[in-house]
Amino acid sequence: MLDLERVMGGDVIMGKLVNETAKAELGRAAWRVLHLVTLRYPDKPTPDQRDTLRSFFYLFARLYPCGQCAKEFQQLLKEYPPQTSSRKTASLWLCHVHNLVNERLHKPAFDCTKLDEAYDCGCGTDKDNEDDDDPLVEGLSRDRVTNEALQKGGLGL
Repeated sequence: MLDLERVMGGDVIMGKLVNETAKAELGRAAWRVLHLVTLRYPDKPTPDQRDTLRSFFYLFARLYPCGQCAKEFQQLLKEYPPQTSSRKTASLWLCHVHNLVNERLHKPAFDCTKLDEAYDCGCGTDKDNEDDDDPLVEGLSRDRVTNEALQKGGLGL
């Protein structure tokens, strides 16, 4: 069985990323993904959803392709553990952590009240994304390659 606590607390896996341009592009893309994750996170998450988001941040910090950046993110997670009690809490926690990185890099702080504007994924509202009537979900019952039964909403692990 997977010892998730051990896996989440391990050392950084990737080496140093020496190309500064690639490092900057990776950073912008990573922050966008992380902010979108917290902005799409449930307003009232279940205990499982809270654990999942918390685990995601710790695993992200181990697997991030820039090893030096990953070590710095791990240190931030030690000082400021992920806050996952709600969408707002998670989003503001991440914005705070992002601003700590901005400060270290001598970049301006981001106004955390403008997260929704800056990181709009075009996904619509939560109600818009309910897939109860999604024609792509209806009628799909088996994977075409493996012939495994498909489950609405994910793997059901």
